[in-house]
Amino acid sequence: MNALPYAHGGPVLRGVLRQQASDFVVDENLGFEPAGHGEHVWLVVRKQSNNTEWLARQLARFAGVAPMAVGYAGLKDRHAVTTQVFTVQMPGRDAPDWTQLGIDGVEVVAESRHDRKLRRGALRGNRFGITLRGVEGERAAAEQRLQSLLTHGVPNYFGEQRFGRDGDNLDKARAMFAGARVPRHLRSVLTSAARSHLFNAVLAQRVAGGNWCQALDGEVYCLDASHSWFVADGEDQSARLAQGDVHPSGPLWGRGALPSTGGAAQLEQRIADADKALCDGLERAGLKQDRRPLRVKPSGLAWQWLEDDSLRVSFELPAGCYATTLLREVAVWEG
Repeated sequence: MNALPYAHGGPVLRGVLRQQASDFVVDENLGFEPAGHGEHVWLVVRKQSNNTEWLARQLARFAGVAPMAVGYAGLKDRHAVTTQVFTVQMPGRDAPDWTQLGIDGVEVVAESRHDRKLRRGALRGNRFGITLRGVEGERAAAEQRLQSLLTHGVPNYFGEQRFGRDGDNLDKARAMFAGARVPRHLRSVLTSAARSHLFNAVLAQRVAGGNWCQALDGEVYCLDASHSWFVADGEDQSARLAQGDVHPSGPLWGRGALPSTGGAAQLEQRIADADKALCDGLERAGLKQDRRPLRVKPSGLAWQWLEDDSLRVSFELPAGCYATTLLREVAVWEG
């Protein structure tokens, strides 16, 4: 991530991140409420120091059901205080007493019933509350930068979490595409890392060129906070682009022709040609061409200076976007 170009002139602060778990708070926003009936138990869980997949297995064990009976919308950071929903399929059975779950750092804060399993990706976004401690730098410059992020948005880079704990998922993906044997449960993780790298490379080129939030000739647009995208076919989108209703997009590589044309397609194809092994591997894996917005605009962005030279920033991002890609435009940090 440090090698990716900045869109707003580089960070203006230094500090320490994640000094304690409560410095990084994530609250899931599904965008809908439980049905109140059905064969699935709906659990709102607050956790820290536990990852989502591990906790899902513990919930299944405690309820006496198979791991596949537990659903959740997205993975949440282990080193944070996070609140998210799990569903546990228990047809014709009463739910256990969740207060007896007995896992340190895990609390079931609400329970209901729902009529279907919660699927991956079925969420609107996440609300973040991040505290940067021991802050050094000019406060006026930081506030000006934050206001600029609110107005203009930030490059929608995939964050470092996408590339593995040691950042080596991309190397593993290259080895997998070259024929190395990889456990089945890791294949999707590695293909995602490969796709993310290619997307970041395209976005980095456009940030460096100053056109990451502007339309190129042959642009493909993504609707704001949506997985939908479209080709404008010559129709002027400048007003919608300025309003943040649509965003320029970059490729999530797979089979088929690029939907972009003109200058946008030339840039994207140039990046693809420079890493043909990754593109070929993604196509052989059966993935199809898709798009992701190059720009993301935070909603509800607010900040507060605390007495101990700390900065508290809160905002909401759509699903699939990374809080650290916003924060890096303001600060560099340890931790």
